[in-house]
Amino acid sequence: MLATLNDLLVPMATATPGSGEIFASEFFGTAILIMFGVGTCCTNNLLKSKGNGGGWLMINFGWGLAVYMGVYAAFKTGGHLNPAVTIMKAVWHGLDSNVTLNGPSVSKGGIPVTATTVLIYIVAQMLGAMVGALIAYLAYKKQFDQKMEDPRFKLWCFATAPEVRSPLWNTISEIIGTFGLLAFVMVSGGTPTEVGPLAVALCIVVIGIGLGGPTGYAINQVRDLGPRIMFSLLPMKGGKSDADWGYSWVPILGPTIGAIITPLIVVAVGMAV
Repeated sequence: MLATLNDLLVPMATATPGSGEIFASEFFGTAILIMFGVGTCCTNNLLKSKGNGGGWLMINFGWGLAVYMGVYAAFKTGGHLNPAVTIMKAVWHGLDSNVTLNGPSVSKGGIPVTATTVLIYIVAQMLGAMVGALIAYLAYKKQFDQKMEDPRFKLWCFATAPEVRSPLWNTISEIIGTFGLLAFVMVSGGTPTEVGPLAVALCIVVIGIGLGGPTGYAINQVRDLGPRIMFSLLPMKGGKSDADWGYSWVPILGPTIGAIITPLIVVAVGMAV
């Protein structure tokens, strides 16, 4: 996910990963991310959970550490776990042909940016997000079966929702949060450090603390859509709300716009490394 992370981890695999390896890497990394991220929200939101009411900071740190684990799991592919990262890399490649999807040059194990490789990344991320959400649901099955005064708390384990519903401003919030993440990814390789994915984890935490309040900061299309689909399909004896599909386009469009404009801005100001 970071240039520094690529420098540390990708050398473990000197050959360019094939299509199956790319799929497996992003699938399992994203599944781990969502399993622990959605699991954190379950801990906070659900009745008869020992962490019920843990609060926003617990959620921020839970998602940050979930990214930390997922990125390490997906080291072969640069640990994108997020279509916004993949789209950013594709746009960046259009501005600099030396950019690959996982960092190193193609001769040193880099994954070339093509329509096929980008599609494999995104499909793997989407399916991994759905499976990760399913695993979190299974871990909390008896809690989901409890009747809640406000059943939307069950949905909010899986998907984001705005505190003040305003589609335009909710989308702007997602664009800004996504820009913060992706700009950090693009420029952080210039810092001589070996903290690897821990830096990304802390970035996720601070985005949640500083920018996550309005919408719950999806900043990742599959982080919201995959779990939202699973929520709509999974049974919950105690009842559940609808999946709020009317809002679901916001955490898709916002991160997508953010992914397109970030490399244009970062490259234009000469900060890309």
